[in-house]
Amino acid sequence: MEFWCEAVGYVPEPAPDGWSSWLEYWRSAGIPDEDLVGAEHGSGAIVDPEGVLPRIWFQEVPEGKTVKNRLHLDLRHTPGRDQMPYAARRASLEAEVERLVALGAAVAHVNAPVGADYFAVTLRDPEGNEFCIV
Repeated sequence: MEFWCEAVGYVPEPAPDGWSSWLEYWRSAGIPDEDLVGAEHGSGAIVDPEGVLPRIWFQEVPEGKTVKNRLHLDLRHTPGRDQMPYAARRASLEAEVERLVALGAAVAHVNAPVGADYFAVTLRDPEGNEFCIV
């Protein structure tokens, strides 16, 4: 979640009002400790610090990634071609890719068709999940 917080400018979801942690909250709800593995790290969600944009929850599963993502995110970094010239869009996107790679992402594929006014990069987050920057 730390990667995604940095990538999109979110923060880990705070514990509900009146509770010092998610672990304390869930225990008070009667959830057995054997079902709370990892709960000391929070809810598994990240939120917009301004409280405007949607909450994103990352459901952990015991299996490792073996096939294509069931969900693929495209993060819009630059405005469309009618609002920003190609060279400026590409330079801005390349800088964003460098920032994300420094946070732990890896470049999987560059989508820049010759002669097209289009540039996008497919990356993998630190857990191997693919997403695009467009």
